[in-house]
Amino acid sequence: MSASGGTKAIVAALAANLAIAVAKFVAFLFSHSSSMLAESVHSLADSGNQALLLLGGKKAKREATPQHPFGYGRERYIYAFLVSIVLFSVGGMFALYEGYEKIKHPHEIENWYWPVGVLVFAIIAESFSFRTAIKESNVLRGKKSWTEFVRHAKAPELPVVLLEDLGALVGLILALGGVGLALLTGDGIWDGIGTLCIGVLLILIAIILAAETKSLLLGESAGAEDVEKIAKAVVDGDTVTSVIHMRTLHLGPEELLVAAKIAVQHDDTAAEVASAINAAEARIREAVPIARVIYLEPDIYSEAEAAKGADPDAAPGGPAPTAEH
Repeated sequence: MSASGGTKAIVAALAANLAIAVAKFVAFLFSHSSSMLAESVHSLADSGNQALLLLGGKKAKREATPQHPFGYGRERYIYAFLVSIVLFSVGGMFALYEGYEKIKHPHEIENWYWPVGVLVFAIIAESFSFRTAIKESNVLRGKKSWTEFVRHAKAPELPVVLLEDLGALVGLILALGGVGLALLTGDGIWDGIGTLCIGVLLILIAIILAAETKSLLLGESAGAEDVEKIAKAVVDGDTVTSVIHMRTLHLGPEELLVAAKIAVQHDDTAAEVASAINAAEARIREAVPIARVIYLEPDIYSEAEAAKGADPDAAPGGPAPTAEH
């Protein structure tokens, strides 16, 4: 992904959430609305989450060390996973607790114009932040649906900001609905129900984020398009005749490990094989620039061995499917 694009979306979301958090908390002090308190904590949690994403991006840029020879690219995945935990605990669980308390001990909303005015302002501010995230995501999304983009994006920042901003907008609408019904009916229970709905929404988004970042932490292969490009780049039709099997692994959003066993001619010299491997590595890096760590193992292709089928012990996890990612 474009690191600058992701950072721009994060900074826009951080600025919006800090301003909104202050406004919501002031509105809560004047109105004593539980929806406003839940939304204040929600915006504060979102602000902390954006700070975590920025910190993860900075830490991921550290140079590789003997202890961490493949670098720190996965720091971005770790901090994105922390975001889901914060959203679940600080945002979702607090909103559920506050909603339960408000339903149990309802009271009328005071100074109604404060929460209504702040919620309208917050919806406008969040809309600008959401627009920025959509604009930056569209650069990378291409023809993918939004669901595919969130599920298969290797860089976690934009999907996280997108889901957070979407959750914030829906949460604001729920809060406005709860406050509005409480004002119309004179029953503060509606304010508590709105708060409960906000809590459920945040927990659902946190679960989705946790599932997606968990997959990235476990290690995902390159996308099908990049796998196909790498496979084509390896073969030169002369010394390297085919790819016997290949594995790819994201060491970070913008760093890919490629390991492959390649078939070479049985009568090639060691010098010719070494030269062909160097040329293949150069072609791979040209075809897929993020392929920075490449290991190619030469072998003699055997039709008899190939006829036996894929060997599950050839590499960890068995044979790699070429059409999945």
